[in-house]
Amino acid sequence: MTPAPTITCFTGGPVSTHAYLVSLPEGNLLIDAPEGAAAHFADIPISLLVLTHGHFDHVMDAAKIVRNQQCAVAMHSVTEALLADRGLFKRYGLQIEIEPVKATQYLAEGKNKMLLGRSFDIFEVPGHCPGSICLYDKENEMLFGGDVLFASGVGRWDFPGGDRELLLTGIRKKLFSLPYQTVVFPGHGPETSIGVEALNNPYL
Repeated sequence: MTPAPTITCFTGGPVSTHAYLVSLPEGNLLIDAPEGAAAHFADIPISLLVLTHGHFDHVMDAAKIVRNQQCAVAMHSVTEALLADRGLFKRYGLQIEIEPVKATQYLAEGKNKMLLGRSFDIFEVPGHCPGSICLYDKENEMLFGGDVLFASGVGRWDFPGGDRELLLTGIRKKLFSLPYQTVVFPGHGPETSIGVEALNNPYL
């Protein structure tokens, strides 16, 4: 068994979005890239950036991180398409333009995806955002959930491409099938667990 990863959380940007730096056997994995993440992790080598979905607050520093770190990038193909549309957020009333980032590998639903020497199961759980993914480390019982599941909450579904039933069904069928002791590292707010949310989350 490989040592459990060390996890460092950075919170930045206009809506207090989390980025997680995860130490893995073959390098450091950074999950999501809120504003300020590039500067915060500037002196720490990053081998791979994973984007859980394409909403602006999770990708604001993605291009800067890739440029500064020369790291690989993994995301769902839908996320890459969203980032390629420079005018996307302005059309929805946000005066924000995100610099596009191209994936070096795509992540889609599947088990035992090797990322920097660690096996992850990838769950596609749209409904908050098309192409939204969660990363599950079975060995260490940890889920990096993006904006799918929060402590006493779930991702908003009133953004373009949102779908309440799709989101809630995905959480119930995919995430709530995980062991109840699984720790959830969400995109916003405090950590929680699958068991706490399965038993108490008011949306579910």
